[in-house]
Formats: sequence, C-alpha cells, structure tokens
Amino acid sequence: MITTDFVPGSPCWLDLGAPDVEAATAFYRAVFGWQAEPHGGRDTGGYTLFRLDGKAVGAVGPLTEDGARSAWTVYFHTPDANATVQAVERAGGTVRVAPVVAGAGDGRFAQLTDPQGAEFALWEPASYPGIEAADGTGSLVWTELYTTDPAAAQTFYTSVFGWSTQDMPLPGGGGTYTLLTPAGCGEERMHGGLMGVPADLLGPGGKPYWHPVFGSRDCDATVGLATGNGGALSMGPETAEGVGRLAVCTDPSGAEFVVLTPEGTL
Repeated sequence: MITTDFVPGSPCWLDLGAPDVEAATAFYRAVFGWQAEPHGGRDTGGYTLFRLDGKAVGAVGPLTEDGARSAWTVYFHTPDANATVQAVERAGGTVRVAPVVAGAGDGRFAQLTDPQGAEFALWEPASYPGIEAADGTGSLVWTELYTTDPAAAQTFYTSVFGWSTQDMPLPGGGGTYTLLTPAGCGEERMHGGLMGVPADLLGPGGKPYWHPVFGSRDCDATVGLATGNGGALSMGPETAEGVGRLAVCTDPSGAEFVVLTPEGTL
C-alpha cells in the first residue's frame, strides 16, 4: 500500500518527462480524469501538476536532459537528500542532478541512476510533502522496477534505503518477483516490486527502468481510453491471481505505465 504519510524510502512523488507537455496533459486527462494546473501559475507547457478531485497525484514537465526519452520518474522520500546521494554513490549509483531547491522552497530533489541504469529521484520535502492521494482509482498504487540484474538491484536499493525485500515465485516458472517495503515498516506498507527482465525485452537500449502502476475501477475500460487517445497496449489486460486485472500501456510518446484493478474490486 502506498500512503501519503511518507517515511524514508517510500514513494512520495512522480512526474513525467514529455516532449509535448500539452499533448501529454490532454492524454492523461482523458484516461484518468486528472485536472491539470500549471505549477506556480506559470504558462501552460511548463511544469504542470496533475490533480484528482483537487489532490495532487503527480506532474508532467518538458524533457530536460540531452537524449532523454519520455518516461515517468518515481521519487522516494528522504529527510536528507545529501546523505542519501552519498549513499547512492557509495553503492555504485550515479548522480545526474545533485540536490537542488525546487520551486519557492517546496523542497529539494535529486536525480539519480542505479548501477544497472534505471533512473529514479529523491525528494526532501520542505513546504510540499508530495502526492496528496494514493492507493485508489486514478492514483499511484504501486511502483515497479524492471532490471537486468535483480540481485544487484536488491543490494543497491537495500543499501541506499534500507528496504526489506521478500521474494516470491512468478506463476509458470516465470522467475522471481521481489516485494519492497520501507525500512522498519510492516507488509501493509509494501510499496513496489522488482523483477528481472532480459535486456532485449526492455525497449530501446535494453535499459532498466521504473514505472508507475495506477489504480482503476475497470482496467479494460481504462485501457480502452488509453488506446482510444493515441496510447498503445504492451501487455494484457490479464488477470493475475492474488493481484487483480492489469495491463501495461504506453502513452503517445512512449512512456510506460501500468493500469491495475486490484483483486476484490473486480
């Protein structure tokens, strides 16, 4: 469960880097019913908040790094961005953007890459804690890492965040899925998972990546909205025992996300 009472290492924010912010905004408004609000009253086309029933659920902004492709970035909560960046470097990760103040003192963020190449970010809050809605329809319910070396990824993230991990076999001999929980928390605060994926199945360059999972009352209907508005379907919809009905989608610029109707709400 992802909650909004953030603890160190828990997902607390997410944003989308897009080549066309207005087009991306239109897509996600159509698919999830999100409202869009230019951050800080700036012009449209810049950093834009997504809201659901008035509560922030994420954001979208222009691509800012050379060679970057459109993708969602997951931010993890830290009380001390400098210390966590140092932990990332000790564990073999790299710093793409060192800790910097965001907005008018909202907090500080840093952009990082794990040793296998998956990008993620940190958020040290000041006046802005993070997302205001989670674990429901149209909001973040899970985070997932596809990586070429799951054992090394476990070592890295447990070193940096202290996450506890729990391995479970995938059906049909499909490998192992590792469940992730913030340090010192019980299973009810489990926030994501990681799994090994061959490089040739990871898209351009075979680069590992994180993607968000968004809740839906009706996975199939949400997929229909995604494909009907220029997105594409990569997998599913299919029903996973003990999980629910899910599908892997991409938006019109190729950013991947998962739609999930949790078991028990079908």
